[in-house]
Parts: sequence; C-alpha cells; structure tokens
Amino acid sequence: MNKKNVPGFRFCSLLLLSVLFWCTVSCADREHHFIHQTAAQHSAPEIKLGAQQLLSQYLDELRDRRIGLLANPASRIGSAHLLDTLLTRQVPVTALFAAEHGFRGDVPAGEEIKDGTDVLTGLPVFSLYGQTRRPTPEMLAEIDLLIFDLQDAGVRFYTYISTLGLVLEAAAAHDVEVWVLDRPNPLGGTYVSGWMLEPEFRSFVGAFPIPIVHGMTIGELALMMIGEGWLNTETEPRLRVIPMENWQREQNWIETGLTWIPPSPNLPHFTNALVYPGTCFFEGSTMSEGRGTRDPFMMVGSPGLEFPEEARLSLMQRYPVSLEPVTFTPVDIPGMATNPKYRGTEVSGIRLSPLTLDAGSLRPLELGLELFREMLHHAPDARTNRFLYNLAGTQRIREFLESDAPPVTFWQAEVEVFTKKRKPYLLY
Repeated sequence: MNKKNVPGFRFCSLLLLSVLFWCTVSCADREHHFIHQTAAQHSAPEIKLGAQQLLSQYLDELRDRRIGLLANPASRIGSAHLLDTLLTRQVPVTALFAAEHGFRGDVPAGEEIKDGTDVLTGLPVFSLYGQTRRPTPEMLAEIDLLIFDLQDAGVRFYTYISTLGLVLEAAAAHDVEVWVLDRPNPLGGTYVSGWMLEPEFRSFVGAFPIPIVHGMTIGELALMMIGEGWLNTETEPRLRVIPMENWQREQNWIETGLTWIPPSPNLPHFTNALVYPGTCFFEGSTMSEGRGTRDPFMMVGSPGLEFPEEARLSLMQRYPVSLEPVTFTPVDIPGMATNPKYRGTEVSGIRLSPLTLDAGSLRPLELGLELFREMLHHAPDARTNRFLYNLAGTQRIREFLESDAPPVTFWQAEVEVFTKKRKPYLLY
C-alpha cells in the first residue's frame, strides 16, 4: 500500500509539518511574523544611517586624517562592516577601540576585554571595557579623529552611552575630534519612561541624569551631554554628529526596514531588545533574567516559582503581551553566557511574547517592573541586591515594590520635565 495515497496519512503529514513550522517560527524567530506583517503594510523612504552619510558626504575629509574607530559587529552598512568599507575606500584607519562585548561582539556581558590585535586586519584594538574605560593618552597618540559608531539599545543602563561620555572627555583633553555616526533608537523616539538617575547612583550602568528609557539617539545624547554640562572637561569637546536621513521619531524598529544585527550577544533579536528595559531588572535580584538560554530577557524565573494565574491574566489584560508559564535550565553558552544564575538547575518562570513591536504601546519598562514585583512575592527565597538601585538609578524603586500602584505614578512628573529639557538637542 502506498501511504502517500491515503487521505488520512496525507492529512496527518500536513498537520505535523504545519505544527513543526509554527513551532519553528514562534520559538526560534517569533519576530519574523511581525516583520512580514509590517513590511506588507509599511513603505517609508529608505533610512540612510549616519555611516552611509559619512561615506556619501564626508569621505574626502577623512583622507588626510589618522582615524580611530570605535565600533562593533552592528556597525554595518548593509552586509558590510564599516571598518571594511573604510579600508576599501583607502581611509587611513590606524586604531580600533572596543566597548563592552568587544570589537567583534563575541564577549559576554560584564566580561573584561583586553587590548589586542584585530585578527582580520592586523590593526591594534584598545579596550575600553577592562582595566581602563577611558581612552588613555597612549591610545589617542596616533589619531586625530575618533569615529564612534555603536548601535544603542535606547536604555540608560546599556553601557555604550557611558563609553561615549568617557570618549568625549578624553578626546577633549587631548584635542581629538569625535564624530558620532547616528543610528535609530530601536525603541523609537517618543517612548520616554522611568526614574531619573540620582547622583548617588551614578555608575557605568547609569552615567547621566536621564530616564531609564530616554527616547533619544546616541547622537542626540552626545549633544545633550555637552549642552547640559554633564561631562568633566576643561574645554568643550570637538564633536560632530553625522545625522541619519529619513528616520522618524515615531518609527518602531521594524518600520525602519533595517536588519537587526545584535549590538550585544544577549540581544539576539529585536524582540529581546524590546522587552529588555523591564526584564533587565531581574539582574538586580537572585531571580534569572534568562541568561544561559537562547532567549535572554524573554524568559525570566526562579526555582520553585508559583506564579498566580490571576496575576498573569491581569498583566495580559493591561499590556499587549502573551505571558506563558515555562521551565528552563540555564547553561553556559559560548559568547553569550558564562556561569549564568542557576546553571544546570531547572527554573520555573514566565515567557514573554509581545503582541506589538511598538514600544510605546507595549510599555516594556512598566510591564517588566510589574512582572518583577509580582514574581518577588511568589518566588521562594527571591531577594534583591544593590545592583537593583544602580539599574533604577534610585532607591525609590523600593517604594514601588512595596506598593500595588502603577509604575508610571512614581516618575511621571520628572519625565515630563526631561522631555522639555531634551527638545533643543533633538535632530529628528
């Protein structure tokens, strides 16, 4: 008997293939559904990144300069890395600089980066995430222009902002010009939320008095750092921001038409970056933020967690997100996670699947904080630590955790003040 001619067999085969396909889409790359859906409905002018503008308008100004380049794997124009493009155009790049995660982007969060040599070009690589986080006179001795091209995540505790501030301070002290090549804020430019940083909690994960979600591009932030006097310099830095063309503040990442290239190993997809502003707070506790899995920040949990069904349903009613119970076992993943929390131990938790890719509609900071608060109450032995205050930028997060009030009530007034203060520095 030929099974392929049996209707029931064909139906079961098609059903199995459909299930396997859906699991592949939903579990491995869930955002593709939204990408295709949005692309079919959206046709905006092509966004030209600051790096593209550099090549089309300013290349001649680079020919007689000694160039330093601070970049990572997301520093691309299409499929080509900016470094390769500059070298192909005979631009004299003489030194490379690496922020957190390294120049090639294969170093896990928090792991020290050492000076070295780029294996692909032979150029020296100076670490700005190791023994020193500020360029030294020796690092700057052979350059007179430093190009900064990093894709930011749109959140205050993402460390590229801190690196930018230290670069501007060191460059000003040694009369080195800095060009910032602007890129979109992946969370858009209109969603602004969270506590303002208080001076007591200034750190490398919070260097400037801005909200947790600031709604600015990294070029705009550079202008604000100088304009508001946040930098420790005797002379004003020589800064030029190379702006984008056609980016709109209200665009979410998918609407830009740009390919997501992970700016760090634990943000492998845009959806991870979308929920990151809220679920990153699990790092300030004994609970797992999902490191040690292939979907960090989208799976959070703690051993023995018993999350109330009514709490899960309540959050899903108030936020456009699916929250599903999940168990996972963190493991070491080369280039992503070294010795993650609960390595080798089964963790009970919640998996987040956004139903919108618009940060202003999802409100990921508020969502993540409410989920964090609820899980603290129902995870045996779950505790917070001091790093939580560094992430929040204030001890006032304790008031939120001890209440049942909506998160926004704790910072709404100060965010309104900030949105007015940032207006003179907005480029788009």
